[in-house]
Amino acid sequence: MQPCRKVTENLMIIQFAVVLATWLVLLPAPARAQQANKQPRVGFLAAGGSSVPEAFVQKLRDLGHIDGNNITYELQLRRTANSNWSEPVAQLIKLKVDVIVADGSGPATAAMKATKTIPIVMTSSTDPVGIGLVASLARPGGNVTGLSSVSGELGGKLLEILKEIMPRLTRVVVPGPPPGSSTQDLFMKESAAPAQALKVELIRFAVRGSEDYNLVFQTAAKRKAQALVVRIPASIPPVQRQQFTQLAAKHRLPAIYQAANWVDAGGLISYGTDRNHQFQRAAIYVDKILKSAKPADLPVEQPMKFEFVINLKTAKQIGLTIPPNVLARADRVIR
Repeated sequence: MQPCRKVTENLMIIQFAVVLATWLVLLPAPARAQQANKQPRVGFLAAGGSSVPEAFVQKLRDLGHIDGNNITYELQLRRTANSNWSEPVAQLIKLKVDVIVADGSGPATAAMKATKTIPIVMTSSTDPVGIGLVASLARPGGNVTGLSSVSGELGGKLLEILKEIMPRLTRVVVPGPPPGSSTQDLFMKESAAPAQALKVELIRFAVRGSEDYNLVFQTAAKRKAQALVVRIPASIPPVQRQQFTQLAAKHRLPAIYQAANWVDAGGLISYGTDRNHQFQRAAIYVDKILKSAKPADLPVEQPMKFEFVINLKTAKQIGLTIPPNVLARADRVIR
């Protein structure tokens, strides 16, 4: 009985091999290549930049996802500050990406409205529950997960830093998204009590694009504001960040930002979540999803690392002295 069983098993293996070979031959060449070279596609939505952030790519590389080898990236940018996200989102859906990474609340919201099936990972989002991106931080419940930010709640901290540097500070312009922006509304609401305690008046100014930058400083001069708390998204193109910081230096107006890339572009001070760390954490979410985890089951993570950066070159340029006790707390100083 044993030899017969062995012969039968061998015949079954041969038959299966014949069927498989026939199927592969009949399969069109492009389809055979696709089967052999199937790579996950990760779409990245951002307001600016020429490539997918290196911190994000490097973390996925550390996790075994090598660009051009076993993973492909598709970067889609918003054309202008005034345009919406529908076109870049549509492009990623057309490319049939496996995951969409959204750098901010705006692109995350647009992606969620466009698809309920493709997983979406946020690199940051102010109040994702409040704006309807997830059901809760612990149980997102849909196809969106990732990282939240506390940028809306940092107003008090930013004002405290400015007040330490400028004890006589009484009036601050807050350039940021126009009315209707839930993130800016939250920021102004959360900043009201700290501003009152510090005896600082907040002047909200709507910025729709770089064409409004000059108006920011005209308003500051007209209202006799002594500083700016800048709420323009850090993800805008580098040239626009540089344009704004150059205007601030020209008008000798101290400004505090919420991301270090503003200070690298010539800004005075930044305090906020470490964006590189956020990109690294987002990469971990993508890795889990590519390994079959569902966004609905991955809790939204709150920021774990903050960064305080000071540009002494800019301070000198505008004639501002940074107190030693403030300087000592900085994570990084540009000299």
